[in-house]
Amino acid sequence: MSPRFLTLADVSETLNLTMSATRALVSSGELPAIQVGGKRTWRVEETVLEKFIQDQYTATRERITAGQTD
Repeated sequence: MSPRFLTLADVSETLNLTMSATRALVSSGELPAIQVGGKRTWRVEETVLEKFIQDQYTATRERITAGQTD
């Protein structure tokens, strides 16, 4: 059974992003997360991450269809 919540390090590894890029996604609200415990202790629910990924696929398809691939 996989964990319900992922650390930002887990998310960073999954998305192949730096920790600062992952934190920026969370800080901007683009990637919903909850703060637990300490000030910099964030968790992303696995289902939320999967939805985020699917939304990125959709947005990419829309940009390609609109001819905006830059």
